[in-house]
Amino acid sequence: MTISTRSSSPASTPTGLPEVVGHDTLVPCLDGVERPYVNLDNAATTPALREVAETVERFGSWYSSVHRGTGYKSRLSTGAYEQARRIVGDFVGVDWDAQTVIFTQHTTDSVNRLARRFPLENSDLVLSTVMEHHANLLPWSQKDQVVHVGLEAGGRGPGIDLDGVRSAFEEYGGRIRLLAVTGASNVTGCMTPIHELARLAHRNGALIFVDGAQLVPHRPVDLLSSDDPAHIDFMAFSGHKMYAPYGTGVLVGPRSIFGTGTPAVLGGGAVDAVRLDEVLWTDLPEREEAGSPNVVGAVALAKACRVLDACGMDRIARHERELTAHMLERLREVPGLRLVGGEDPDPERDRVAVFAFTMDGYEHGELAAILGFEYGIAVRNGCFCAHPYIRILAEVSEEEDRSMWERIQRGERTDMPGFVRASAGCYTAAEHVDALADALLRIAEQGPQSTYQVDPATGDHLPGDYRPTFEDRFRI
Repeated sequence: MTISTRSSSPASTPTGLPEVVGHDTLVPCLDGVERPYVNLDNAATTPALREVAETVERFGSWYSSVHRGTGYKSRLSTGAYEQARRIVGDFVGVDWDAQTVIFTQHTTDSVNRLARRFPLENSDLVLSTVMEHHANLLPWSQKDQVVHVGLEAGGRGPGIDLDGVRSAFEEYGGRIRLLAVTGASNVTGCMTPIHELARLAHRNGALIFVDGAQLVPHRPVDLLSSDDPAHIDFMAFSGHKMYAPYGTGVLVGPRSIFGTGTPAVLGGGAVDAVRLDEVLWTDLPEREEAGSPNVVGAVALAKACRVLDACGMDRIARHERELTAHMLERLREVPGLRLVGGEDPDPERDRVAVFAFTMDGYEHGELAAILGFEYGIAVRNGCFCAHPYIRILAEVSEEEDRSMWERIQRGERTDMPGFVRASAGCYTAAEHVDALADALLRIAEQGPQSTYQVDPATGDHLPGDYRPTFEDRFRI
C-alpha cells in the first residue's frame, strides 16, 4: 500500500493553552492518505504536555534512588520527589495540617488502597452511586457493605439522585461511614455537586471520597480546609489523565486515617524497624508508599500541575465550555445521532467535555472503527468501565442483560450495549470538533468505505483484510 501525505495541516493548539506532544502527527488511513490525528479519546488518557516531556528528559540526567541515599543525585531526587508532593497537593487545595498526599500507580490503585485502609465495623456502610467508574465501584462492592443510590429523572439519569442520597442517610442513620462518588462522569460528562454532598455527609457523621480522575484535569478543585463543613476528606486522581502519562496516581486523605493501623501495601520504605514477629511502621506519607516510588512520574505530574496552574484552570474551564457548546451544536446536525445525557447545553448545569452517542444504522464498535480507520479520528466505544451506568442509559432490559451475560461467559462479545465517546482536552480545538462532525455527516450520507467484520472474541471491528503496520512507525 502506498502512503501519500495530505496537504492539509493539523489543527493548532488554541492560543494561550498548553501544547501537547504529538498534536501534529499524521496517521495512515484506509484510503492510503495520511491525515492529522484527531485525538478525542482524552477521557481514557491524555498525551503529555510538551513542557512535561521536556522536564522528564531534563530530570533523567539527575534521576536516582530517593530517601536514605547519600549521593548527590539521590539527595536531589529526594528533594524533587517531595517538592512534587507539595506542588500536587497545593494544586487541589490540600489541608496539610490534616491531610496527607500519597503517590500511587493510578486512580484505581488509589481507591483500592483506600478501600483496604478505611475503617469499617460490621454494621457500617459505604454509600455510593450506580454511575461510578469500576475503579470506584468494585473495591467497595467486595466488602459487601455498600449501598447504591440511583440516577435523577426517575432513575433515567444522567446525574446523581440527590434526593436518593438524602433518603439513604435518613434510612440508614449513622451506619453510613463514607460517601464515595465521582466528581465527573467519564460517560456523560455530568458533574457531581461534591461540596454540597460533603456538607450532607458531614452533617450525618460520614466522610466523603471523590473520584477526581475526570474532574481535576478539567475544573479548578479546592478540597477546602478541614474545618469547613463542605471540605472533601478523600480524593484520588491520575497523572495519565492530566497530561503526565508516566505512571503516577494520587490519594489524598486525613492523616488520622492513614497514620494508624497497617499500611495498604507492605514492604521496604514503610518501616522504621522490623523483627521477624514485629514491625514499627514509619511516619506518613512513607508508611503508605512501600517500595521504590515512581519519582519520574511524580515529577511529571507536578510539572503538569504547574503548567495547568500557570495557564489557569478557570481559563481551561471556559475553553472547555465553549468546545462543549460547539460540539453539541455540530452533533445536532448529524441525522440519526442521539447524544446520551441531553443534547442542549444547560447554562445552569456545568459538565466536562465528554460526549457519548449512538447513530442510527451503526453498532457503536463499527462507528468508532470507521472514524479511526477512515478519518484518523480517535474515539472510544463500549461501556467505558461503567457497566451498570451504561445499562441504565442504554435502557437494557433484564432479558437483554441476561442474554449478554451468557454470551460473555461463552466468550462472545458481539452486540454488546454501549456508545461511542468523544472527549476533549485542554489542547482540543474547534477544528477537532468540526473534523468529527464532518466525518459523522459523511458517514451518515455516504456510508463507510469498507465492509467491517467483527471479531467475536474481542468485539473489535476491522475493515476487510486491511491491517495497519506499526513497526515502520515505532519500535523499541
